[in-house]
Order: sequence, then structure tokens, then C-alpha cells
Amino acid sequence: MSIRAANPGDAPTILRFIQELADYEKEPDAVEVTADVLRAQMESERAPFECLIAEEGGEPVGFALFFQTYSTWRGKPGLWLEDLYVTPAARGNGHGAALFKRLGQLCIERDYARLELCALDWNEPALAFYRSWNATPMSEWTTWRLDGEALQRLAAS
Repeated sequence: MSIRAANPGDAPTILRFIQELADYEKEPDAVEVTADVLRAQMESERAPFECLIAEEGGEPVGFALFFQTYSTWRGKPGLWLEDLYVTPAARGNGHGAALFKRLGQLCIERDYARLELCALDWNEPALAFYRSWNATPMSEWTTWRLDGEALQRLAAS
């Protein structure tokens, strides 16, 4: 088992993992990104995300896609974990834990204030996984989103 930083050539693999995760989260038609878009973003001067790849025997079996945030109260950057996914056949072998540990290490190495993420309320395996690492649910906070038409209306107002 190994964890490595993804490179632009991993874009098709990252897209496959994104689609598998969307399928698992019961949103199979929600994925709009393409491998070409991911590759171009990873090749850009200021990539909007970073990604780790978990491998077993040289074959990709999972990923963690993340980006930098900022804590105004702490005056330090943080890390937002957008997606953590391990293929069903590779689950239970420590790949998810290895990816999550590496994210924690990156936070410490970079002097980040925190690691944050969201998990679906019904995804009990994910909730149990994050609880096992002493992650704290932010029960007093509600995530809000504007996208699509709502975002267009806001921008035009």
C-alpha cells in the first residue's frame, strides 16, 4: 500500500473515483467535470485542488481530493477535504485511514489550523470513520450553498 500525490496524468483515474463516489451517494448524473478539465486544472499555475492517490500493488484504489481554506479567527490556513473514497473491493485494508492520516500530516507540516469536511447524514460508515479519528461534528453550523440559477440571480442583483 502506498499514498502519493496525484499528477495531471491521473485525471482519468480521479474522474473514475469521482463518478464512483457520486454513484455511491445516489447522485450518478451529478458529475459534470471531465478528465480534460481536471487535467487542465492540475496543470494550471494555481491549481484549485490537490489530490492524493492510494495504491495497492501499483493500482489506484482510492483518493482524497482537498484544497486550502482560511481561518480568520486562527489567522492560519486550513485544509478542506472535499472527497475521500476507496473502491469497494479495497475497503477494510487501511487505505482510507492512510489517506486520512496523510491529510493530517500535511496539515501539521504546513502549519494549518484545521482539517474540515462534510459527510452525508445517512452515510453511517463515513460518520463512524470520522468519529474514530475524534472528528467533531459542527452541529451548530449549517452549510449553505448557492449554485446554478440562484448564483446567477445573486451575481445579477
